[in-house]
Amino acid sequence: MHPQGPVPPRDPRAAVREVPEAAGCGQRDRRSVSQGVTASAPGSSRPFEATDGGGQAERETGPMQSRVSDRLRRLIRSGAIRPGERLLEVRVAQAFGVSRSPARAALAMLLREGLLRKVDGRGFVVAGSSPLAADHPQGFASLPGDFPIEPAPRWERILVEVEQALSSHALFGAVRITEERLAACFGVSRTVARDVLVRMQAIGLLDKDRLGRWVAERLTPERIRDLYEIRWLLEPQALCHSAPGIGAGRLRQMRAALVATLANMPSADSPLLDRLEHELHVELLAGCRNREMLRALEATRVLLVSNRYVFDLFLGIPVEVIAGSLREHLEVLDALLAGDARRAAMALEAHLRASCGHWLERLERVRPLSHPPFPPYLSALADR
Repeated sequence: MHPQGPVPPRDPRAAVREVPEAAGCGQRDRRSVSQGVTASAPGSSRPFEATDGGGQAERETGPMQSRVSDRLRRLIRSGAIRPGERLLEVRVAQAFGVSRSPARAALAMLLREGLLRKVDGRGFVVAGSSPLAADHPQGFASLPGDFPIEPAPRWERILVEVEQALSSHALFGAVRITEERLAACFGVSRTVARDVLVRMQAIGLLDKDRLGRWVAERLTPERIRDLYEIRWLLEPQALCHSAPGIGAGRLRQMRAALVATLANMPSADSPLLDRLEHELHVELLAGCRNREMLRALEATRVLLVSNRYVFDLFLGIPVEVIAGSLREHLEVLDALLAGDARRAAMALEAHLRASCGHWLERLERVRPLSHPPFPPYLSALADR
């Protein structure tokens, strides 16, 4: 029995998977509640970032619905929006200067995380109770003005599609990405295209070869083992450094989100699962005083990005595998809540070693499949 409460039973249901996209430019990453579930981490080419009091990065990136949910999550965790306060879709859209569609998706995401409860005919209310909530039944009522969210930078709008294409092709062989063709394909400047490439270079997804070409090396079993070895050696140590500064309240929030996700496993979607992975493998480590250690870990995030897209695209990941991974997350959090950083580090190492095995097993199942078509900006490297 876990010290913070019961863990939902295993739910060995069928795998869910993402619908493959045809090669091309400007196609959005289509995901739904029943499609695109992954067991990977936060999937963006972003460095480890400083966090605010709520543990979230101050710089908001990603799809608009994720940016709205991030902002709401911080307001709730900081107490600016209190337990019992009501949130209406139309008011959220107005406050953040977005359409109702991302506002609706953001509220649904927070509902699945357990931060909100649905009230028939009255939108959502913040979970928990507060004697002050009756004074401000409408969320945002006590806050000064609105909080418009700026549009995402141009490089970010195409990053997801380029990451997905590069990750899937790197399973079958080394590939070259051409800056000029990338810019032309998406109708952006070469400066924007270069920003995308540099961000993918930072996480080890691609690099420049001796001829100055942007190249993504093949993801071989040997390379995967090497990258995971770096992770299981460094992440537990980084966690030990960070542990004294992690608040118990934040850990309980993370644990509650995990338990809620496990209880509703078939309906969990990619953004939620990505956030849970981000919390364990990025947020909990962000307080590590050894910044060189964190920089070394950045180069291993090719695993997180590739896992995020590739296996759903080709195979799907069984729900029971995702649930098992999240239970391993719970072991780490429970050890931290018990004040046992050493046990938490050991649980994290065991989780990473198990993840390596799952990665390699799925890689073997992908190998015999047909190579996907190349988008215009990618080409195979014959000299690899």
